[in-house]
Amino acid sequence: MESSNRTLAGCRFHHVAMKVVDFDAVVRFYTEGLGFSVAMQWGEGDGRAVMLDCGDGRCIEVFAGGQASVDESGLLHFCLAVPDVDAAFRRALDAGAKPAMQPARIDVASTPSPTAVYIAFCRGLAGETIEFFRKM
Repeated sequence: MESSNRTLAGCRFHHVAMKVVDFDAVVRFYTEGLGFSVAMQWGEGDGRAVMLDCGDGRCIEVFAGGQASVDESGLLHFCLAVPDVDAAFRRALDAGAKPAMQPARIDVASTPSPTAVYIAFCRGLAGETIEFFRKM
């Protein structure tokens, strides 16, 4: 899809990044659990990092060396557009995620017209909130 951004021509979303406590478990969750692939990786020990491609070139960048803490001032959540929200949600839970909001239809009172979406939320292994989304 071509960018419609007139200020930054060609701009499109590329990745979100997170620093995690259990690097190996988080990488396994996204690769084995949700089917992401390793686009590139670098570093060693707490300096390790990996770009995980969700399937269309957009990525999650995972850094090792995170500290266990709760801080919601940064990343609120990230969203994965999927054709089957229920299946993606079940797959994430089977891979170790914790449910945050069961799949549900939401009618967003948006402009210029209301928008119906089907969404679900879970918490990934690093404590990140993941939304699965399908526009109806």
